[in-house]
Amino acid sequence: MGVRDSNRNWLFVILTGSVILRVGVAFYLGDVVDAPPLLTDQRSYHALAVRLLEGHGYSFQENWYPFTPADTPTAHWSFLYPLFVAAVYAVFGVHPLAARVVQAVLGGGLLPWMVYRLSGTVFGPSPSLHPASPVEPERSPEREYTLLPLIAAAVATVYGYFILHAATLMTETFCITMLLWSLDEGLRLGEHLRGGGDVPLALPLRLGLSLGLAALLRQSILPWMPILFLWLLWRSNAQTLAGKNVRTFKRFNVQRVVSLAIAGLVLAACIAPFTIRNYLVYDQFLLLNSNTGYAMYSAQHPMHGTTFSEFDAAPLPEGSWGRSEPDLDRDLMREGIRFVLDEPGRYLLLSLSRLRAFFEFWPTPDTTLLHNVGRTGSFGLFLPFMLYGLYLAIRRQRVSSRSSDEPGRLGGSAFGLLYLFIVFYTLLHVLTWAMVRYRLPVDAVLLPFASLGIAEAWGHLWRTAAGRVKTGAARTGGHAEERRSLSTDL
Repeated sequence: MGVRDSNRNWLFVILTGSVILRVGVAFYLGDVVDAPPLLTDQRSYHALAVRLLEGHGYSFQENWYPFTPADTPTAHWSFLYPLFVAAVYAVFGVHPLAARVVQAVLGGGLLPWMVYRLSGTVFGPSPSLHPASPVEPERSPEREYTLLPLIAAAVATVYGYFILHAATLMTETFCITMLLWSLDEGLRLGEHLRGGGDVPLALPLRLGLSLGLAALLRQSILPWMPILFLWLLWRSNAQTLAGKNVRTFKRFNVQRVVSLAIAGLVLAACIAPFTIRNYLVYDQFLLLNSNTGYAMYSAQHPMHGTTFSEFDAAPLPEGSWGRSEPDLDRDLMREGIRFVLDEPGRYLLLSLSRLRAFFEFWPTPDTTLLHNVGRTGSFGLFLPFMLYGLYLAIRRQRVSSRSSDEPGRLGGSAFGLLYLFIVFYTLLHVLTWAMVRYRLPVDAVLLPFASLGIAEAWGHLWRTAAGRVKTGAARTGGHAEERRSLSTDL
C-alpha cells in the first residue's frame, strides 16, 4: 500500500470519527432549540427557517431582537443559513434535532477535510509557496506533506468548540469551512499567478464561490476579502517576469487581471440576489445584512465603560423601533463611530478589554459545564502547540531566506497569508465586537501551525528518548566488555 493510499485510509478514519463525535453531541443536545444555553442565535435561525417554510419570507411572527417588528421583512440575519435549516425541516419536519444531525454529518466531514486540504497546500511540495527547512530525512518536506495535514485534521476532529458548534443551529461550522476553502483556493491561485503560466478557469471560479458562500453565511468576512485580493496582486508581482519578453509580460498581466476579475464576479453574483431583494423590500441600497451598524453601536456604547461585556446589548436610541433597516443600520453606524470619536481613550481601553472576550479559554463560573469543557478542550489545550508552530514557521522562513537564492519573504509565502488573516480578523473583532465564538475562524487557520508544533514536539521527545536508549545500551555494552576483560585477566 502506497503513501497516498495510507493517507486516504487514515483520513477516512479521522473524518468518520469526526462525524460520530458530532452526531453524538447533536443527540445529546436533543430536539430543542435552546441547547446549549447562551447560544441564543439558534432561536432566530429556527424561527426564520419556520417562517420561510410557511411562505412568510425572512420575517418573525413576533417582535424580535434587536429591532424587527412582527411580520416585517428583515435583513439582520444570515440569508443562507435559514435556507439550509428550512430545507432540513421540509424533509424531516420542524425538528431542531434533524438540523443538528444533518449539520453534524456535513460539518463533521467537511471542516476537518478543509483543514486537511489547506494544510496540504501550506506544507505541499511547491518550494515557492512555503519554505522547506533543510532537515534530516525523517523530517523531510515529503514526509511533512503526508503527516502534517493528517495531524491538523485529527486536531480539528477533537477540537472541543468545533464539535459543539457543529451540533448547534448556527452559522459557524459552514462559514469556517467556506473560509478554509477560500484560503486554500487563494493559495493555489496565487501560485499559478506567480508562475506566470496558464491559470485553470476552475481556480478563480472556486475562489469566488467559496468567498461568496462565506459572505452569505456571515458577512463579517467581507472586510477580509479586499485584503486577500491585494495579497494575490502582491504575490503575483509582475516584477517576477520583468526579465522575460514583452509578449510574456503582457500575457501575464492580462491573466492576472482576468483571474481576479472572474473571482470577483462570482463573489458578486452570490451576493447580488440578496442585494436586489433588499432594494425591492426597502427601496434603498443594502449590500447584505443590516447588522453592522448595530454591532458597532452596541459594542462601543458608553454603558460598557472601559470593560466590554459581550452578552449585554445596548438599548436602541429613542424612535428606532419600526424604522427601515437600511436607514437604521447607517444611523447606528454613525452613532457608534461618534462614541469612538467622542471618547478615544475610553474606546482604546474598551478595545483592550475585548482581548479577554476574544481569547478566553479558561473555565468561568458564568457559563455552563459544556461551554467550559469545550472552550478549555480546544483553544486552551492546543494553544501551546499553535504558538510553537507559529514560531517554527517564522524560523524556517528565515532559514529558507539564507539558504535560497530566492528571497524568502514571510508575507509572500503560504504562512504569510495565514498570518495576515489571523492578525486582521483578530483586530477586526477586538476593535468592534468580540466573543469567543467569533474567534473560531482564527482557531481553524491556526491548526496547520498546531500540527507543525505537535509534530516537532513529538519528534523532539522521540529523538530524546531514542538518544537515552542508545546511551543506555552503549553503557551496558561497555560494562559487559569490562566484565569480560576482568574475567580474562583472572
